[in-house]
Amino acid sequence: MAKILIIGGTGYIGKSIVKASAKSGHPTFALVREATASDPAKAELLEGFKSSGVTLVHGDLYDHDSLVKAIKNVDVVISTVGFMQIADQVKIIAAIKEAGNVKRFLPSEFGLDVDRAHTVEPVTSAYAPKIQIRRAVEASGIPYTFVSSNYFAGYSLPTLAQAELMGPPTDKVTIYGDGNTKAIFVNEDDVGTYTIRAVDDPRTLNKILYLRPPANIYTHNELVSLWEKKTGKTLERIYLTIEEVEKKIEESPFPVNIMMGINYSVFAKGDTTNFDIDPAVAAEASELYPDVKYTSVEEYLDQLLI
Repeated sequence: MAKILIIGGTGYIGKSIVKASAKSGHPTFALVREATASDPAKAELLEGFKSSGVTLVHGDLYDHDSLVKAIKNVDVVISTVGFMQIADQVKIIAAIKEAGNVKRFLPSEFGLDVDRAHTVEPVTSAYAPKIQIRRAVEASGIPYTFVSSNYFAGYSLPTLAQAELMGPPTDKVTIYGDGNTKAIFVNEDDVGTYTIRAVDDPRTLNKILYLRPPANIYTHNELVSLWEKKTGKTLERIYLTIEEVEKKIEESPFPVNIMMGINYSVFAKGDTTNFDIDPAVAAEASELYPDVKYTSVEEYLDQLLI
C-alpha cells in the first residue's frame, strides 16, 4: 500500500485524515514540528497517532531539507495545513519536485470548489491562495488530486448554519434567500475516509474528487424542518434577501463574516450543487466507493440530541 505523509496532521481536518490513513493500513507518517511535539496540549493527540501505528517525522514546512527528507520516504503527500499557511504550500511543491519520487500530491483543499465558488469578501481573499496553489500544482507536473468535500458537518450542522451561534438555535433561525437551494454536508471523518481511498486510485489521478453523499443533500429549509421534527420545537424562520445578506457580511466582524460568507456561497449561490460533475476532470466519491458507510445528516443530528 502507498506510504502516506500528512503535513498539518494535528489540525482540524488533518486529525481525520491521519486517523483514516492509519485505519486503512497505509504506512502513515505525520510531519510534526519540534514545537508541536513538545506542546502539552498536543501530547494526547500525538500519543493517539503513535498508538494507531503512525510514524511521527520531525520536520517543518519552512525547513526545506527536512521536508525533502520526509517526502523521500513516501509515495503520497497530503497537505492539511491551515488557512494561514495555504500559500506556503509552494514550499511543499518545491520539496516534492526535488525529491522526485511522489506519485500523488493532495494540497489542502477540503471545502468548496474554489474555482467554482461565488464569493464576497472576506471569503474571496481567503480562497485566492487556494486557487493559486491549484494552478501551481497543475503547472508543476506533479500528479495530484484535489478534494472538494463541500460543507464540513462540524462547522454547519451543530448550529443549523447560524454563523453567530456556538450551538443549536433555540427560538429562531436565519435563512439566506428562499432556503430552497440544495447544499451538501459531510462528516469530517468521512472526508478522511474518502480522501484516503482516493490517494492511489487511478480514477482520481489529476482530477477533482467531489464528496456528494446522497443522504447528505438538504436545503436549508429541509435541514431546519428535520431538526424541528427531532426536537419537537418550531423555530421562527427569518429570511434575508441576497442584498441583505451581503450587507450583513460587510458589517460583521471577523471571523463571523467568514462563516457568513461561506453560508452565502453554500445557501444563497448553491456552490455545492449548482453544477454537474464532468467525468473528464472530476469524480464523485460515493459513486467510486459505494461500500463506504458514511454518517448521514440525520445520524449527525441524532448525535447532537444525546
